[in-house]
Amino acid sequence: MIPTGVQVYVALEPVDMRLSFDRLAGIVRERIGYEPRSGALFMFFARRRVAAKILFFDGTGLCQFYKRLDAGRFAVPEAPAPGTAYIEVDEITFETLLDGIPIEPPSKTRRTRRKLH
Repeated sequence: MIPTGVQVYVALEPVDMRLSFDRLAGIVRERIGYEPRSGALFMFFARRRVAAKILFFDGTGLCQFYKRLDAGRFAVPEAPAPGTAYIEVDEITFETLLDGIPIEPPSKTRRTRRKLH
């Protein structure tokens, strides 16, 4: 569904889901610092995280994709540092977020080696 190699940016602060193309494009410029028509995907979440919007440019105009989960909430990734407004994710992480599946942070536990007999 997603073209290979496309950049995906996830806004970490919630937005009003009533916002349309122009205002979301403005948020992309102001908070993320990218041009909305760059070819990247920009993902936004509602305050309660039950809805998400993706803004993207298909070559002929801006498009919006809107998804509301029937149950549960979108798992917004944690900010890597205080004050971070967005993060870039890979295609697999994006699809996982879009499916409403929680993203597990990398484990900090050591791997134990199996003893060979």
